[in-house]
Amino acid sequence: MAAKDDLGRAGEERATRFLTGIGYDILDRNWRCPQGEIDIVARTRDHLAIVEVKTRRTERFGHPFEAVDARKLGRLWQLGYAWVAEHPKQARGLALRVEAVAVIGDDPEVGVLEHLVDLA
Repeated sequence: MAAKDDLGRAGEERATRFLTGIGYDILDRNWRCPQGEIDIVARTRDHLAIVEVKTRRTERFGHPFEAVDARKLGRLWQLGYAWVAEHPKQARGLALRVEAVAVIGDDPEVGVLEHLVDLA
């Protein structure tokens, strides 16, 4: 399990650097509440992004984005609203959206990174 956790943490680190590099301001990481956890909360110019990061060594069992199904998406929206309720000043004036980052490869530092913006 530790190796899987290490891979996930490395993927989140890479995703954080990627998002920062394209102009996102990271507000929170691994934020937890009774309903679950948000990997990354970030601010863009006019959006508050709830970002799910999925890291996989291969696509052997499907693309990482396939793990963000309707149930997971619903939970991410709930978590986003919970974060906003707890951080009203940081969220003021921003439209909420859910995003996903996939990192694929044995080494997340050099693996493929894909970013989906504004999931339905």
